[in-house]
Order: sequence, then structure tokens, then C-alpha cells
Amino acid sequence: MQVLYKSTRGKEETVTASMAILKGLSEDGGLFVPTEIPKLDVPMDKLAKMSYQETAYEVMKRFLTDFTEEELKNCINNAYDDKFDTKEIAPLHEADGAYFLELYHGATIAFKDMALSILPHLMTTAAKKNQVNNEIVILTATSGDTGKAAMAGFADVPGTKIIVFYPKHGVSPIQEKQMVTQKGNNTYVVGITGNFDDAQTAVKKMFNDKELEAELDAAGYQFSSANSINIGRLVPQIVYYVYAYASLVRQGKIKDGQEINVVVPTGNFGNILAAYYAKQMGLPVHKLICASNDNKVLYDFFCTGTYDRKRDFILTTSPSMDILISSNLERLIYRIAGGDAKKCAELMQSLTAGGEYTITEDMKAQLTDFYGNYCTEEETAQTIAKIFKESHYVIDTHTAVAAGVYDKYTADTKDTTPTVIASTASPYKFTRSVMEALGVNVDGKDDFALADELSSLSGVKLPQAVETIRTAPVLHDRVVDAPDMPQAVKEILGIKQKIN
Repeated sequence: MQVLYKSTRGKEETVTASMAILKGLSEDGGLFVPTEIPKLDVPMDKLAKMSYQETAYEVMKRFLTDFTEEELKNCINNAYDDKFDTKEIAPLHEADGAYFLELYHGATIAFKDMALSILPHLMTTAAKKNQVNNEIVILTATSGDTGKAAMAGFADVPGTKIIVFYPKHGVSPIQEKQMVTQKGNNTYVVGITGNFDDAQTAVKKMFNDKELEAELDAAGYQFSSANSINIGRLVPQIVYYVYAYASLVRQGKIKDGQEINVVVPTGNFGNILAAYYAKQMGLPVHKLICASNDNKVLYDFFCTGTYDRKRDFILTTSPSMDILISSNLERLIYRIAGGDAKKCAELMQSLTAGGEYTITEDMKAQLTDFYGNYCTEEETAQTIAKIFKESHYVIDTHTAVAAGVYDKYTADTKDTTPTVIASTASPYKFTRSVMEALGVNVDGKDDFALADELSSLSGVKLPQAVETIRTAPVLHDRVVDAPDMPQAVKEILGIKQKIN
């Protein structure tokens, strides 16, 4: 069965998976979605015996149907190699009555590595398949983790350049140090004097700027995206939910066919959407638990059916979730609207123009797969302390939001279904916040001294990703205002300003 892709906003034509990956975003501003969700028709007893790489092939070949077996296996084997510090790639750790799916064993110690290790290989393969001669410019906004993981993936990949914009005062010190020390002749990092939503909005605008597109083309470039709006980011994320389920079956923790819950700390909605797609494929998932921090726009949406970004933007200790415009939610909206692209486009236009939209009662009735809740900053810190005290297991702030919301879910529902919590970052990425939560005095200590202290306290070895950047020189120090982002892109690419 061939799976094709179409826009959530109404362009009728379909494109192949490789073309959807290359484009990143549809020309009408919509996101690419599969024309149908393929079934996961591999027996679970077979999946339970597979490696991560073998599981990835079984899941991804069902979505990326214009890639040959050799092409796809080559992409997978190049991605999931010794860059990861565990053989399992995504191991499960049982603690506090749940199974923590550790998605941070890659080169940048965050879950973004799971998809961004493979995206450059998918993209360069897709470019060859479609006879693309232009150099591909990956244009990305990051709330902290995507930027570094994307740069690590694309660094020195022939035929590509990558430009990352991040909120200068909206990421952790370790996150920023990881980005600004990134090597690679084709990597560029630019801070902006705004928040993540400002960066993401400006990036989307550049994707839809026809004049800029023509200028790029004349200079031999074309844009693509490494954000989770790219279907090439989303499909690899489905894999680890299938792998987690198969691992639980293999370990005898659940029986084949038994349902699980999945809890995901959620910002841009891509990670939990991947779990939703896994359920649509046939994975036995009971409830998708959407965990928000104090920027609880998604919690409010699931409660009321109204998505309202007109609120204060709050900087929290879980910065990768400090987002008020959850781009991937558009894919879910399209699906619960019955694939009505016109309806989806109207709602997105309403969000752009007026800052909010409200779904119909029929659409709201289709959200029963989801449960939404949020954790305050105080609750997040308490969860880190509780899990360390009870299980001697250290989690980061984002994972703590998920674990705290899971506690609220079980209190609300008394549901005892076995539960997987997506652990999206190493605690070493947010050492100051984690150590404060554990009651350690952090005054006067830099993040690297705190990382050493956390290693002693927890008995967990300091990740190589932290050691590497400790003394690495800063290579990127540019900062611009959000409205000047297009000009920064042109200067980086050497495109001369037109004189009217």
C-alpha cells in the first residue's frame, strides 16, 4: 500500500513521503499528513524480539513507502549507532509505579535525538530521489533542544546548511552552551530578543514568503524544516512507542494486547501526536495523557475545546514546553475534523488573526483518547524530590511535569493501567533546577559544578555531551530582534539585499 501526503489546509494534490520531507511545510502553510494511517500488522511476539533498528524499519516503511528497503535501512543504521550510549537506544526504567521511557541517550541528551539523528539521512536520500540540485537550508526555531539535536545531525552533511534561531533568554545555560559551541562549517546559531513563539512564527512566515523563496532559488538554495512540523521528524517518533510496548511484552510486564497509558510532557504537540498515530496504527493505548507546565494552553484546550494563545508567556524550569502555539495540534485538528481541510484552515486562520479558535462539539467528542492536566513550578520540583527519595531515580524538569500530571490522573480516575512516561531529557540538561528541587544550595555554583555534584549524589555518570561542552569555545554569538530574522538568513547565505 502506498501512503501519500496532503496538506491540512486544503491543497488537493498529494505528494510522496520523500517530497513531504523535503518541503517540510506545504505551500498553503499547512502541515503534511498521511492520506491514511497504515496498520501495524506485525505480530507482537515478532516485534518483541526485534532490536530498536529492526522496529524502526517495520514502523517507518509503512509510512515512507517511496523509500526502498536499502535506502530506509541505510538511513536507520546511520542514525541509530554508537551515537547512543545504550544498546537499547530507548530503554525503560521502572520507578514510582510507572515505566520511564528514557529518550535521552543520544548525542545531545534529549528526545529530539531520536528523530533528528535520522532526519538528515532521510532528507539527503529524498533530495537524490527527487533530483533536487539546490542546497537545502534547514531553517529551524527551537525552544531549547531541537536546535542542538538538529545541528548535531546536519553538521557537515554535504548539500545542506542549517540555521537555528532560539530565544536568547528562554533556554537553560547547558542548552545554550550546547548550541553556541556547535561545530560544523554549515551550522549557524542566532539568538533572538523574543520568545520561542516569536521565533517559530517568523520561521513559518519565511517558509511562506514567495519573494524570499525566489531569491533563495536564484542563489541555489531552498528551505526545509527540522522542526516537528516536518513529517520526517514525526514518523521516527512513532517508533519508540511501539518499541516501548514490545519491550514491556518481552520483559513480561504486560501481556500481548493489554492496553497501556502514555504520558508525554507536551509543548509543540509532536511527541504526543506520535503516540496518537501509534494508537491509530493499532498499538493498544488506552489513554494519552498530555502534561503541560504553567503555560497550560493545551490543558485549557482539552478542558474547554477553545485554543486561546492570548495569555502571558511564562518562563519556567521546563523551557522546552514554554510554548503557546502548539504547531502539531493542527494535525490532530485536521483528523478530528474528518479530514476537512477547509474547516482546519479556517480554525488556523482564526488563531493567526484573533489568537484563538473553538472546535465543534462533534470534534470535541473525538478527544476522548486524551486527558490533559498541568503542573505548577512547585509541583514539578516536589515530583523530582519525591521520585528521588522513593526510587533513587533522578528525572529532569520536563519528565517531572509528566510524572506529576500522571499522579493527578491516577488520583482523578483510579486507573491502574500500566503506564509509560516519556522521559524527554537527561537531568544533566537542567542541573540547576534539578539540584534546587533536591534541596541542594546552588548559590555561586555554575552548571558544570552542579553537574559534578549531581553525578556524585545520584551515582549516574556524567554524560559525554556535558563533558564535551564544559571547555568548548563559543562559536556563535549573533543576536537579532525577531523582525530581523529574514535579513539574518540572507546575510548568512550571502544573498545581497535588493535595492528598490
